Amino acid sequence: MKDQKKLKKRRSVLLITFLFLTTFLTFKTFRKVNIQDISIFGSKLFSVVDIVSNSSLNLPTPLIFVKTKHTEKELKKNLSLKNVSVYRELFPFGLKIFIKTRTPIAYAERMFKGEKIIGFVDKDGFFIKENNLAKENFKNLSSKVFGWQENFRETLSKILNFQNNNDVEFVKITFLANGFLTLEEKSLKTILLGSNSKIIETQLQIITDIKYQMNKKSILEKINNI
Repeated sequence: MKDQKKLKKRRSVLLITFLFLTTFLTFKTFRKVNIQDISIFGSKLFSVVDIVSNSSLNLPTPLIFVKTKHTEKELKKNLSLKNVSVYRELFPFGLKIFIKTRTPIAYAERMFKGEKIIGFVDKDGFFIKENNLAKENFKNLSSKVFGWQENFRETLSKILNFQNNNDVEFVKITFLANGFLTLEEKSLKTILLGSNSKIIETQLQIITDIKYQMNKKSILEKINNI
């Protein structure tokens, strides 16, 4: 009998504890997130105000209603970020946001709604707005990209990575609106490549071969365009 009473008492204590914890956690998940409950990790460039103004977060809002995946996509696009992770936390309460920025390797310009926007591109060809980078990150960049568009990004990435791994230096990369591509190599000067992006790897290899042959014959100073 004593054992049964102890067992019932233990079950009662466990049930009460479970109900208390469930109620407490439910209360925490419905507690509203305010601006002071947001923590940012990985970059000191962006403030909580930047996070809120570049997303659809409407504070204060219940923690459980924060759409983390949607917020990640918004911040990644609007702040030109490489990666973003947003986590809801109960202990301590709030939102944790982990940010990974992009590394610029060339200056860039693009047109948006008739307005010229100045920025940069990374090795993957992604456009980065100037105010989304720390100033020390874009010193000593020698290449410039003009006419950036999203549909040119893959081609641009191939050019930038090729340059990084071969003996060529493209000081200017220009895309016209119709996709016509012109490169300016430091020694070879202006190179007209056209608008067939499918053969860009072959074209880049030919450029390297031409430069190698001309270096051997010491005639680069006579080149105006190709």
